[in-house]
Amino acid sequence: MGEPRGAAARAAAMVLAAGACYCLWRLAAGGRRARAQGRGGPGPPADNSPPVSTHTMDADALQKLIHLLQATDDPLIQEQALITLSNSAAFSVNQDIIRNLDGLSVIGGMLSDSVPKVKEKALNALNNLSMNIKNQEEIQVYITQVCRNVESAPLNSDLQLAALRLLTNMSVTSDYHHKMINSIPCFLHLLSEGTERTQIQVLKVLVNLSANPAMTKHLLRAQVSKTKSRGLECCCILLPLPKVPSLLLLFDSCINRDILLRALAFAANLKKNVNNEDGTIIQDQYSEDSVFFTLCRDSVPFAQKLASLLHHPDTEVKEQVVRILTQ
Repeated sequence: MGEPRGAAARAAAMVLAAGACYCLWRLAAGGRRARAQGRGGPGPPADNSPPVSTHTMDADALQKLIHLLQATDDPLIQEQALITLSNSAAFSVNQDIIRNLDGLSVIGGMLSDSVPKVKEKALNALNNLSMNIKNQEEIQVYITQVCRNVESAPLNSDLQLAALRLLTNMSVTSDYHHKMINSIPCFLHLLSEGTERTQIQVLKVLVNLSANPAMTKHLLRAQVSKTKSRGLECCCILLPLPKVPSLLLLFDSCINRDILLRALAFAANLKKNVNNEDGTIIQDQYSEDSVFFTLCRDSVPFAQKLASLLHHPDTEVKEQVVRILTQ
């Protein structure tokens, strides 16, 4: 008789959990109607799932939601609870409430979940919560784990992008840059293998890191993979295409403008920091496949790329090129 009772108890708990999520959804629906009548909040939530939370949720409702997240093992309920918390965290008043209710550690605990969708929704929630300095102080303990998620997630997946978005927010200040050093090779790999959406998100992180002089040597030491040069396919096909550092391919005039501008900002930051080192940069520290040899050390291929970009039709692109050339 013990087992049937246990099964019934688990079923009842799931029904209660589902009911709680439904009630929160109804509460949020009312909040959305209120916003439509003029009590507006910020823009749409970051998550693409149906929005299920607003600023109208009070501390009691948020606490129940956090307790629900702790009590259930059902991935679907966990996802919905995390989506609700994520959307609620889009409002600054709720960011403090969730932290004070110990919600950050509960959500952070979801990063070790084996279900990718649960981890993705937890990362989205932490991303919204990280728009708060005090929250960042608590979230920073998860940075190493978030970096591992970037490295282990399927290439270009929503999970990988969610992790990169969180790292972007956490790298806006230099306080936690040192926690990302070991992932720099992974970031550079994603620049050569990722889609445009992934490349843009990785470059946001790299631009933030490169703005910190303390990170310069770590970035310059990183290895750059090589790939076949573009634009020679119509030439003599019997000759093998030469291989060039994949990082250089980001500085082509045909590249996506958002990628090109961020790649130029990354290079400009590094060039500025190298010039400010007052001769302490020792060339022997770097291999020929390093970022240093690719973008610095009077790299002829990079100089040729920059010269070509001076004729780019976009004014902002040309301004970034001039910034690099005049450092």
